[in-house]
Amino acid sequence: MKSSTYKICVLGIMGALSSVLALVVRFPIFPQVAFLEYDMADVPIFLSTYMFGSVSGLILAAIVCLIQGFTVSASSGIYGIIMHFIATGTYVFVSGLIYSKHRNIKGAIVALVSGSLAWVLVMIPANLIITPLFMGVTVEVVLDLLLWIVLFNLIKAFGNSLITFLLYKRMSILFKKLFRVEDKKKAVAADSDSQTSLNEIKSADKSDDDNRKIS
Repeated sequence: MKSSTYKICVLGIMGALSSVLALVVRFPIFPQVAFLEYDMADVPIFLSTYMFGSVSGLILAAIVCLIQGFTVSASSGIYGIIMHFIATGTYVFVSGLIYSKHRNIKGAIVALVSGSLAWVLVMIPANLIITPLFMGVTVEVVLDLLLWIVLFNLIKAFGNSLITFLLYKRMSILFKKLFRVEDKKKAVAADSDSQTSLNEIKSADKSDDDNRKIS
């Protein structure tokens, strides 16, 4: 299967899975901010980011935010769509950029932690600026709840990051087997081995020809 077709298929599956998870796994963590609900909808987006990069992750995040904003999270309207994309988009951009340059376990851990911290930090000014505009509350009200908002974002970001870390390798292997995608490193190694064997055969044939000429 072509890499572009493979990417589209996986992103489609991940987008659908994200919407299902948003509907099935959904509950508040702190009663003080019960309107903030934990869900696992970002996990498929994070997985897609590590598989295909930040651009694919951002595109999927935008699509998922719109779908969820008009379905399972319709009560929060455009406010929910904006806040969701700011949080998830920031995580995807930061973590995807880091992992693209360091594709190993250490790089994955640094990417996960950096993305989570970026999420938490960016949502502080986002809540102070955007929430009063859409929710009709004062900045003082948001400040009173800010500690709970930060704690919620810490748990959600790091929790989903941990799930992503545990699932990434398994999901990547599963999709490659499902869509019969050959590993590039193995393909290069196989081509190299084939070329080496071909060169050895040619060399052996040349030696035989030389021996015949001498005899």
